[in-house]
Amino acid sequence: MVAIKAHLAEKFLASPDRSLTAFLFFGTDPGLVSERAQMTAKRLASAANPPGEIIRLDDADLDGDRDRLGVELRTIPMFGGQKIVRVTTGRIINAAVLKDLVESDDLAGVLIVEAGNLKTSDALRTTFEKSPRAAAVACYGDEGRDLDALVREVVQTAGINITPEARDLLVSRLGADRALSRAEIDKLVLYAVDKPRIEIDDVDAIVGDASELAIDRIVNAAASGRAADAVNEFARALTAGENPQMVILAVERHLHKLHRVRADLDRGTPLADALRQLRPPLHFKQRDAFAEQCRRWSHAALDRALAASAEALKTARLNSAIEDSIAERLLLSLASRKS
Repeated sequence: MVAIKAHLAEKFLASPDRSLTAFLFFGTDPGLVSERAQMTAKRLASAANPPGEIIRLDDADLDGDRDRLGVELRTIPMFGGQKIVRVTTGRIINAAVLKDLVESDDLAGVLIVEAGNLKTSDALRTTFEKSPRAAAVACYGDEGRDLDALVREVVQTAGINITPEARDLLVSRLGADRALSRAEIDKLVLYAVDKPRIEIDDVDAIVGDASELAIDRIVNAAASGRAADAVNEFARALTAGENPQMVILAVERHLHKLHRVRADLDRGTPLADALRQLRPPLHFKQRDAFAEQCRRWSHAALDRALAASAEALKTARLNSAIEDSIAERLLLSLASRKS
């Protein structure tokens, strides 16, 4: 029976117990879940002699062969080495299927499962926590201490120094999603590869504020009509601690900007000229998406959207207990508008 708390996960996974035949990674940080599952699979595979084989399976792989997962885990490789099978929970790979495997005593390989956030009462989580041959590892959003360790790890691996001031600024701009944070650090390291050290100016030039970037993704998805992306990004932002009312305010600011450009277009101003007149100017990476939104939204639709965002903000302030639902409803409403 192994239930690993989030703050003990790194120490536990540094040297995985070889007697365990199943690992469950779950939590609010999908990037961290995936990273730890991948790292554990590699460590277990390399520890075998000869090295083991890592196999990835998902629902699509099992759609026509429901028994494949069990067969893979019970089959001894022809040339030796332990088989490591990584899966992600889904329609077919569910708690019932995994329970049979975790409780089985005839597995030749190791099962590694990636899941979302699970309550303490969730059937899948309790199955792993109660089994003497399995471990359930919690993966929650990074805190400052975790982010500092991640920065040190990536920078040292790249063989680059970073000043303490630059490291502090970098940590302050990273969010709670491990995959996004690592991507930002990797981008910074690539930028500074020919420099003697990473300075504050380098961080300022390359790494944006994670909170602002997350909100930009939410707003642009909604304004572009991508409802699923807007909702998914909003859920990730909430997990990272973002305030729903700040998201609504960002939506309102974005709509005002669109409204201003749309008014110029209706007066006959060319789109390129209208975009150039915006202050502060658009970031070059946002220019194409914003231009397409200007074509998508009519003046009348923007009037209605602004009224809806103002009402959503007022309602959220009066009903903070359901502010996340109010913000999500606004995002879905904006994304569904056709003109």
